[in-house]
Amino acid sequence: MIRVLVAEDQAAVRAGLVLILRSAPDIDVVGEAADGERAVALARELRPDLVLMDVQMPCLDGVSATRQIVVERLADVLVLTTFDLDEYVFGALRAGAAGFLLKNTEAKDLIAAVRTVAGGEGLIAPAVTRRLIAEFAAGPVREPAADQSALEVLTRREREVLSCLGEGLSNAEIALRLEMAEATVKTHVSRLLGKLELRNRAQAAVMAQELGL
Repeated sequence: MIRVLVAEDQAAVRAGLVLILRSAPDIDVVGEAADGERAVALARELRPDLVLMDVQMPCLDGVSATRQIVVERLADVLVLTTFDLDEYVFGALRAGAAGFLLKNTEAKDLIAAVRTVAGGEGLIAPAVTRRLIAEFAAGPVREPAADQSALEVLTRREREVLSCLGEGLSNAEIALRLEMAEATVKTHVSRLLGKLELRNRAQAAVMAQELGL
């Protein structure tokens, strides 16, 4: 079972998310939080596999709550967002969120996203990822998370994989493009994350975009 904590300040929206998730036989909603502080407290208490986190919440916003949960290694975080909140989404990814999801997503896609993140894939629908990265690129110039010298620790193949992550490609799509087995892609992703000291694929995608890969 995938144990999920739902953090959303709007009661009706939260109830809808819980209802959808509980309809899946392999997902167990173990707790609900109406603000960021409560989300962090419940994550510490319940140790869920995943926290479904809204960005805008009272007491403690979703980005700050995500940062605390990730730093303490309490759970993976899947952020709920809308595209008019670019800076919030970017902050959530930099804080260590494993992925993001649009609030207007369909029920089946919500369930699939939870399974994807819980399974370690990290990034959600590649098409949505690419759109979000385009939003970042069109926004104001931001201070890079790292300079090009950070890539010197990577092999040529690992750089190619990192570039693909920056485009929001899934493991299967990377395998097809680079003509390698999907298991090999997973190995390269794991190694480059370790070398760059990144928590997940989402952060790798942001770094690749910032460095112009």
